[in-house]
Amino acid sequence: MAAEADVSLQTVSRVINDGPNVRPAIKERVLKAIEKLGYVPSLAARRMAGKKSYLLLALNDRDRTIEDWRSGDGTDWVDQMLLGGMLKCAEHGYRMIFELVDTHSSNVERELTSALGALHPDGVILTPPHGDNPTITNLLNERRIPFARIGSTRKGAGFGIAMDDATAAAAATAELARLGHRRIGFITGSLEYALSTDRREGYQRAVRAAGIEDDPRLIAQGDFTFESGEAATRELLSLPNPPTAILASSGHMSLAALEVAKSMGFRVPDDLSIISFDDTPIVKFSAPPLTAIRQPIAEMTARAAELLIKVNIGEPGPTKTQIVPFSLIVRSSTGPLKG
Repeated sequence: MAAEADVSLQTVSRVINDGPNVRPAIKERVLKAIEKLGYVPSLAARRMAGKKSYLLLALNDRDRTIEDWRSGDGTDWVDQMLLGGMLKCAEHGYRMIFELVDTHSSNVERELTSALGALHPDGVILTPPHGDNPTITNLLNERRIPFARIGSTRKGAGFGIAMDDATAAAAATAELARLGHRRIGFITGSLEYALSTDRREGYQRAVRAAGIEDDPRLIAQGDFTFESGEAATRELLSLPNPPTAILASSGHMSLAALEVAKSMGFRVPDDLSIISFDDTPIVKFSAPPLTAIRQPIAEMTARAAELLIKVNIGEPGPTKTQIVPFSLIVRSSTGPLKG
């Protein structure tokens, strides 16, 4: 390896272990030699050589993840998270381990302590709602383990990486207002997620900006599940003056809105426009395909992994929440107000 790159063994070691004081040109030469020779460094050897484990631990909510897996309905939040995190880790010679933790359990501290003791990760990636759970964040902070909070814009230990949920909700609502809708319903997400509050605030901000009456009856409570979306949509469409458009805070709830609307005789988008706050396969291939906010899940996880790795080689972490841009994907579930 050293001979191929025409450098010393110490330089090769510093490149492999993300060490300091290596000029970019030298690092590039060593990396090309590694690629040419097909060299795969031993993770065990690297861990023995220093204090780093070269592992990042990603935590996801157990109950919601298992429920999504068992439903088999095409939800790809976890897939996108793994895509971003694992590929970014591989670029730096790291590995990402994925664990499920029940954020609602009284044993969450014990579960997390067990995982940390077994893996000794160099950093932890928290997905919603873990990033806003003080039991989890306080434990990591006390142990001085760097961590990133995906989807969290709240101040606190670690560093937040999120899309701007309030602005995304405002953009979706503004799109419906642009199409002429004046009665725009909103189905919220679970209140244990801080982002649910942000989305509601964004929706209300856009309603007021469009000069539309901020009618509290047009806001229905959901919890991201299909069943809650059904109940919320029936509540909205049973109003004496029902909405002509609905923004739902998850893919499941948007599909529920679509099905309930059809069952109640509403045509989409002629009588009712619908926007989803997820752009998962299930909303892309619904009938009609749903207009959606695309969350940058892979990008956020990749950013989290990269920042944690940089912190472990001595670079300072960010002092402000890292905002990753969203996209509004327009499809045929939205249209201009008729009549």
